[in-house]
Formats: sequence, C-alpha cells, structure tokens
Amino acid sequence: MGKFIYGATAVSVDLEDRTLAHLRIAVMTKLRRNESFMFDIDVGGGNGRRTFWIHPSVPIQFHFFGSRPPRINRAWVEEMLRLASSTSGLTIPPEPAAKDKDEAAEI
Repeated sequence: MGKFIYGATAVSVDLEDRTLAHLRIAVMTKLRRNESFMFDIDVGGGNGRRTFWIHPSVPIQFHFFGSRPPRINRAWVEEMLRLASSTSGLTIPPEPAAKDKDEAAEI
C-alpha cells in the first residue's frame, strides 16, 4: 500500500503500489507536458471522494511501501492519460488486460 501525497499541506490518499505506479507515470507525463488537470479519487472507508487540481507548481509525492517496481501495463497508463485529458478528469479505471507481452513490459 502506497500513498499519493499532494501539496504543501501533504494531503494524502492510500493506493495499492501497483495502482500508484501507473498513476505516477500518467501524472508525470501530463506535468512534463505542462498540462494541468483534475484528479478525482474515492478516499476509501466510506469517506467519500476527493478532487485535486493537478498543476506543475504544486508539490506531489508518490510514496511506495514495496521494494520492487511492478510491471507496467501501458494500456492502463494510456487510459489514465485519456481520462486526464477529458472534461471529467482523471479517475482510476479498472486495469485492462495487457494486449501482449510488450504491453506489460517494465518501464
């Protein structure tokens, strides 16, 4: 279980390391392009949802508790990027099946 930590006040959301690794790639790809976007996530435990405005000027941390990076499913990252570019913003979609061995290659 990892943490997505946002902003100077260090608001955090717990996520599985695998999900967090894919989210990290999608978020950093958008920020490298200097693209801001909305990120909406269920905070779990019946505590509702939280929406973040992701912007290059706001500090972000990805805290992984596992020691090994997971294999990356490119289709999942691409779906996250598509959602981040939509008017409703990025949400965490279910992980799609990898199309072939190259789609699940480590990045």
